[in-house]
Amino acid sequence: PLTIVQPLQDQIRQTQQLLNEAQRIAYDVRTIEGAFDQHYKNVPLGASQRAMVEGAEARWQNSVVAFEDALKVQAGTVANIEGSREALGSLVSASQSATGALQAAQAGNQLLALQARQLADLTATIAATGRAQALDAAERAAAKAQAREQFEAVSRYSSALSARRIGLIRDGHQAPRAHRCRCVRRSRHRDDDRPAARGARAGAAS
Repeated sequence: PLTIVQPLQDQIRQTQQLLNEAQRIAYDVRTIEGAFDQHYKNVPLGASQRAMVEGAEARWQNSVVAFEDALKVQAGTVANIEGSREALGSLVSASQSATGALQAAQAGNQLLALQARQLADLTATIAATGRAQALDAAERAAAKAQAREQFEAVSRYSSALSARRIGLIRDGHQAPRAHRCRCVRRSRHRDDDRPAARGARAGAAS
């Protein structure tokens, strides 16, 4: 009897191998948790400029390789389409020419096995694509948080600088005014010490 079980199993193993070759953040819960804690959830917003650039570079690389892995899985799925077409044709012919109930049942079971392989390809494609999209969204969210922190830091620095400039300008206006007041007082003292001024005060007293 016709059997396609072995080819189907080989194709499933190929798809699984592509998933296992996922780069950087792979399909492992602990790996994902560790990577997100390090690069996404606990972004060191107060770190140095170099550290922030390195973190952004790592997140960008995670997104790039995830899209690359997704394309590989999608390519493997597309490559399996031709094998599915050939297997389906053979199984339909076998079921139509089956001489007994047993042969017909075997052909039906192999058709179900073909559908299971196709579902495995679909699951792998959805998982790989979803992984790439999730990492891309996480990268953009972390970038926004980092940009917001940098903007707030620049705003705080600009506010402090403006306040300092205003203080310097205010002090610069007040210093000449105080100097003029001291000069007026000295001038008055000098006028009072003159002989004419002393005589006028003496005549007024008498």
